[in-house]
Amino acid sequence: MIDFFLSQYKNASTLQITLEFFAFVFGIISVFCAKKENIWVYPTGLISTTITVYLLFQASYFGDMTMNFYYSIMSIYGWYKWTSKSKQVELSITKTNNNEKSIGLFLFFLTTVITYLVYKYFHYTLEIPNYIDIFTSGIFFTAMWYMALKKIENWTLWIIGDIIAVPLFAYRGLGMLSLQYLIFTILAVLAYIEWKKILNKNLLK
Repeated sequence: MIDFFLSQYKNASTLQITLEFFAFVFGIISVFCAKKENIWVYPTGLISTTITVYLLFQASYFGDMTMNFYYSIMSIYGWYKWTSKSKQVELSITKTNNNEKSIGLFLFFLTTVITYLVYKYFHYTLEIPNYIDIFTSGIFFTAMWYMALKKIENWTLWIIGDIIAVPLFAYRGLGMLSLQYLIFTILAVLAYIEWKKILNKNLLK
């Protein structure tokens, strides 16, 4: 396991390893902050996604690159939503209603179509890992939108997407990102449990 992880970096530059490390650290901090409903989820997340955009561009994984660019934009939106107040009432953890579920489904399909078109734009030959990438892109973007609205379903989507991403990044030789998504999976499960407790407590008020 360790040999497999280290072998992927034999020919990697010091810059790539350093950037992956920073993306790894800030990504973990971001998810931990999200678990705690801490606003630092967004600035730390922005650092991680910006670095990841560069790394994926260098590796020619344009679908993932585009999605991380979208994540950066959505992080700015979420940052605004979490800090703004409507009628002096803070944004609370809630479940999605039918309308939000429909919008989430629309965002999922829209994102998969856009990601597919990005691959086609770069004349990339699509293989099974690319189709998996397209699918997870739809999941992650919808999860980002739900997180910005503090919908508990965001964690369900993160868990599904993270589980898929772990072997995908390992296959692509991005071991540190693969390990990062494994940790993301664990944190997402813990975050779901914590948010569920808060939601149930709010419902009893």
